[in-house]
Amino acid sequence: MQEEKPGWFAAMRKTEEKWGVPVAVQLATIARESSFRADARPTKRVGSSIFARDVPLSSAYGYAQAIDGTWEGYISDTGRRGADREDFSDASDFIGWYMNSNARVNGVPVTDAYNQYLAFHEGKAGFARGSYRKKTWLPGVARDVQNWAGIYHRQLMTCSSY
Repeated sequence: MQEEKPGWFAAMRKTEEKWGVPVAVQLATIARESSFRADARPTKRVGSSIFARDVPLSSAYGYAQAIDGTWEGYISDTGRRGADREDFSDASDFIGWYMNSNARVNGVPVTDAYNQYLAFHEGKAGFARGSYRKKTWLPGVARDVQNWAGIYHRQLMTCSSY
């Protein structure tokens, strides 16, 4: 990745240094949330044939799929007024900010990709209430994120500049 997207790698390293969230956890989260697409947005197809259209399911948007209210909280807390959800380095910093905050609020280590993802998906308060327990599919998704974080970590360990 360093060779393909050096700006991305530098951004994630900066986030790791600033917020403590490992590059591998950031990668796994972004992979799951947006498949590394800057303009990702969750939609549902409605209608039929030529009248079908995609309708947004939430305000989630960008690499990190940050919803409006949480993104606004990030901007307010960090003072990063020009941050953009379609900018990879801003999305990386957002993930670092969010997961670092979750570590402080809920005691989830930033290295715990499984529980950090549950909180990222459900919100810090939802995670604290255990709302993910009612979504039988979500722990499996969080396990996938955890597994991918492990794969990314092992790959990064083979990089000479990591």
